[in-house]
Amino acid sequence: MCDLERGSLSLGGVFSTLCAVPRKEGYLGLYKGNGAMMIRIFPYGAIQFMAFDQYQKVIKKQLGISGHVHRLMAGSMAGITAVICTYPLDMVRVRLAFQVKGEHKYMGIIHAFKMIYTKEGGFSGFYRGLMPTIVGMAPYAGFSFFTFGTLKSIGLSQAPNLLGRPSLDNPDVLVLKTHVNLLCGGIAGAIAQTISYPLDVTRRRMQLGAVLPDSEKCLTMVQTLKYVYQQHGIRRGLYRGLSLNYIRCIPSQAVAFTTYELMKQFLHLN
Repeated sequence: MCDLERGSLSLGGVFSTLCAVPRKEGYLGLYKGNGAMMIRIFPYGAIQFMAFDQYQKVIKKQLGISGHVHRLMAGSMAGITAVICTYPLDMVRVRLAFQVKGEHKYMGIIHAFKMIYTKEGGFSGFYRGLMPTIVGMAPYAGFSFFTFGTLKSIGLSQAPNLLGRPSLDNPDVLVLKTHVNLLCGGIAGAIAQTISYPLDVTRRRMQLGAVLPDSEKCLTMVQTLKYVYQQHGIRRGLYRGLSLNYIRCIPSQAVAFTTYELMKQFLHLN
């Protein structure tokens, strides 16, 4: 939560955050909201990669669009689909992660669900900030799949012997070697995160809602973007905490795409 400040605790950067959180809340404070994160990430990843394959087929067959463009379109649509299906869990994760020790408003995942439902307008409370999330997810997921797919196709066409190997389930199909998969996935994550990060900051501001003292100024996506820019500028506002997100998203995307490619081979999908 490097883009936020609460009370006397200033989260000004990656290393200051890693030092400040354990001092104030203990080392378990670094894992706040991780339970909701784990519950969310399983359906999110499954839905996203499944939807990507299905959207690719539809775009190719029904619309006749192929090449690199169909990856961008299919990736964007897959990301939006996964977000809509799992957004309430992401909302709960953010609320749990933002709590400061000794000021707990939510006692756990189930209690957070109950409180948000009863205090914030029923089911609509779980979807606060959905629009900037969708707007941000479209380029994030789209450019992730687009960049990975493009790097993969260029690598296999230009240096098949150096970067590729026969697929485990179909020797006639070339796939990237594991370490090359990791590299391409990491690059894809970094590029996608940079493009979509301001909208990710907007999403988190809106998700926190009444928890922040300036919540009345962040009711819509446009209001929130304007407020963050006017108060903190671009580097310290719209891109605050980007370095920490690189540390998180680059290995995350690298492992995700590598696992995806390996599972396709294990399940004989090539």
